[in-house]
Amino acid sequence: MKFIENVEINRYREFESNHKKSHFLQSYEWGLFCKRAKGQVPCYVGMEDENGNLVATCLILLRKTPFGFSYGYAPRGFILDYSNKDVIKVFTTYLKEYMKNNKIIYIKFDPDIKYQDIDENGNKIDGGENNYELYNYMLSLGYKHTGFYRLYEGNQPRYTFRINLKKSWEEIEAKFNKSFMKSVKRSYSYNLIVDNDVKVDDFYRLLQSNSSKDDFDPHSLEYYKIFSEEMSKDNNMKYFNISIRPKELLENINKEIDALNKELEVSKKKEADIKNKISRLEKEKEVFSKIDKAEVCICSLICTYTKTHAWSLYIGSDDLANFTFAVTRSYYEAIEDAYNNGYEFFDLFGTPGDPNTKYKNLAKLHDFKRKFGDEYIEFIGEFDLVNNKLLYKMLPIMLKVYRKLRRK
Repeated sequence: MKFIENVEINRYREFESNHKKSHFLQSYEWGLFCKRAKGQVPCYVGMEDENGNLVATCLILLRKTPFGFSYGYAPRGFILDYSNKDVIKVFTTYLKEYMKNNKIIYIKFDPDIKYQDIDENGNKIDGGENNYELYNYMLSLGYKHTGFYRLYEGNQPRYTFRINLKKSWEEIEAKFNKSFMKSVKRSYSYNLIVDNDVKVDDFYRLLQSNSSKDDFDPHSLEYYKIFSEEMSKDNNMKYFNISIRPKELLENINKEIDALNKELEVSKKKEADIKNKISRLEKEKEVFSKIDKAEVCICSLICTYTKTHAWSLYIGSDDLANFTFAVTRSYYEAIEDAYNNGYEFFDLFGTPGDPNTKYKNLAKLHDFKRKFGDEYIEFIGEFDLVNNKLLYKMLPIMLKVYRKLRRK
């Protein structure tokens, strides 16, 4: 087999995006995005078999140190057949040589590989499927596993919910939680407008609303602009924006209130029910009357794709989105769109491994994503392939000192 230090762009895209282990974090475009937004150096390496066919690729994001060395991260890499131990072994051997030749201290990777089947509480299912053999094989090749964290301590979430789209839509919908479907159905009463335009400014405004409530710091507006520019180049991204038209809603509400008042005059049998409906409508009227814009975006969900897989990645929403059930509607639209376009799965990209955690709002996040049903997945975790053991141990201290000096 032959190692390739720089796989040509079209060849890389063709192999990575169509592979069963394809991931947007291993896409060519993600490397370009990280270069512009994070200052990382993308390296697109690969390996050919004896017939010149690619059997492995990997996007490695290098970060330079002030000492002439660098360290790397291959997010959700490598892209190869993990059932083929020979390919893994040879590729690892080549990577070790590549690291030595390029003064790379270590490369971290966290493959899209399930570790073991788990129940709804994140506990191992006895007798379920697992990849313990692969885990031990990686250790035998010299990889260092960094631990089975259950929250968000790593570079990527180690748990997720993933919806299998290779079933009928009726089967997929049947697995959605009843309360989720109820909120989706209620969203239609607000005449929500759905579009797929790239609305970075609206998204960022809504994301800031989320961050203030959920206690997290978003990236800069420029970060998301670069993301949208780079990830749209090979159709790797799509926005699902939800907007309302307050004037139209107010007109409809007034008509509905008038109709209910007339019904109340004719019949007293459902008086309590009718009055409750009028009260709810008056509340909606009060909410929408405060908006002076003809149309306003209240929710924006960004999804990412390879040729066969889909992920929800970022979402921004405000109080109006919650009031009109726009958040659940945006996910429903995105999942249905992925199904209609033939994707194999829709991944909700991250949830805690401890559903009852008290850390920030992670338990609330988990409860929301759990409503989509289907599989709760535990990934195998992060592995480090170390080239320079001394610098590997010293690097955290060196970087800490360097960052302190830069701040002075």
